[in-house]
Amino acid sequence: MQFTSTQKTVTAWSALAGLFLLMLWQLAPVLAPFVVALVLAYALTPVLERLDALTRTRLPRMLLVLCVECVFLLLVLGIALLLVPIVAKEIPLIRAQLPALLARGSELLQPLLTQWGVPLVLDSESIQAAVKQYLNANGEQSLLSLLSSVKLGGSVALALVSNAVLVPVVLFYLLHDWPRLIAMVRGLIPPHLRPATDHFARDADAVLGQYLRGQLLVMGLLAVYYSLGLALFRLDLAVPIGVFTGLAVFVPYLGYGLGLVLATVAGLLEFSGNAGPTYALAMVAVVYGVGQVLEGFFLTPKLVGERIGLHPLAVIFALLAFGQLFGLVGVLVALPVSAVLLVGVRRVRAVYLASHLYKG
Repeated sequence: MQFTSTQKTVTAWSALAGLFLLMLWQLAPVLAPFVVALVLAYALTPVLERLDALTRTRLPRMLLVLCVECVFLLLVLGIALLLVPIVAKEIPLIRAQLPALLARGSELLQPLLTQWGVPLVLDSESIQAAVKQYLNANGEQSLLSLLSSVKLGGSVALALVSNAVLVPVVLFYLLHDWPRLIAMVRGLIPPHLRPATDHFARDADAVLGQYLRGQLLVMGLLAVYYSLGLALFRLDLAVPIGVFTGLAVFVPYLGYGLGLVLATVAGLLEFSGNAGPTYALAMVAVVYGVGQVLEGFFLTPKLVGERIGLHPLAVIFALLAFGQLFGLVGVLVALPVSAVLLVGVRRVRAVYLASHLYKG
């Protein structure tokens, strides 16, 4: 069987694409910090170029890169520090109020168990005493077990630390050499394919830019909303939990779920003594229910979804697929990569509709 030149070209490119995808899958743990740094470099490059234009290129690019990266790292550190007051306040409350909450839960369950004919008697005083004794006796032991697990999982801890150091270093070099890298990649493209490639790159850049700007607007608006909403219910940790929830929606579904859990735990622990758990559950239901409606039906469709044109089912599939292939990093880059793939799918569809295969 003889192959035409076109078939040979398609076969060769398909084989190269398959090998490239196999290499990405095998090297996913190694490539993770480089992928994160690449995404950050793409997002921060417009900021760097704007700053360079404001200074009229009088400052060295290296100094501008250091300024942009330092400000970004400070923002990331500030977001991470939002969890400190949450943890510092909730852990003592858990130790103090968890026995009483479990005892109250057993008192609520006992009538239901009796009604359903389950021969189980729950002694609330015994449960409360047992939990309190366990928390008091096993605090130090739990800490020792945690330290032991960190020692046993030293390779994991070392990998996390090395990635935390590697990402800023890679980000610095990518930001500093970004124009040169773009020119080098463009130079590898055959001259006769450069116009089409440039047009595709402009379309992809426009879609990604719209996605990033829309996502930042959604995050900022939701951070303000959740902070104000929780503050109206007089939750002490309204600002850190609200800001964390708003910013964490960058990871779709997971960020909202984490914020929901934090607000529920904080509300149950804070209001269990006076307003009662019903007040805490009502607070979470109202604030997060309205927030989900606001995000799902107004903010995300108007500011993100309509700009990139991804169907909600496509968003869910992209998150699951990229998460399965590349873990948490895959979840982070799922929507931006899907937006670029969407541009390619649109072009392939346009070529197909204009071809004789479709027209017959």
